[in-house]
Amino acid sequence: MRTAILAAAALLGLAASPLPALAQAPAVEVTEAWARATTSAARAGGVFLTLKATGAPDRVVSASSPVAEKVELHETIRDGNVMRMREVPALEVRPGTPLVLQPGGLHIMLIGLKRQLNRGESFPLTITFEKAAPVTATVTVQAAGAGGGHRH
Repeated sequence: MRTAILAAAALLGLAASPLPALAQAPAVEVTEAWARATTSAARAGGVFLTLKATGAPDRVVSASSPVAEKVELHETIRDGNVMRMREVPALEVRPGTPLVLQPGGLHIMLIGLKRQLNRGESFPLTITFEKAAPVTATVTVQAAGAGGGHRH
């Protein structure tokens, strides 16, 4: 009988207190999502945004959008005197340190554009994380030479 009372008390204690794992549940906020306008002949475009982990660390593992046949995670590297883009398998997102995807650095590549991206339009981009739930952001198309954010 005493064992049953102790077990019940332990269960009640667990039910009354929050679980530590829930307090650190992975979640990522996506802000300032934008892309540059493209020409009608363009087959690729880039998406730039800011990611903020609001819980545990996480990783972006993929992305998708109805405006492109394929979406890849990319980085820009210097190869001698030439800047090149290459696909990366994932992007690390750590709490307290926003991850800024921008021209000339980390970015999301839209490959096989299904239509021209026109300034002032917007389109959805779904980002898939290793742990957190997927997030769909609205990407705003800015001028072809835009530098970033919602300032242009």
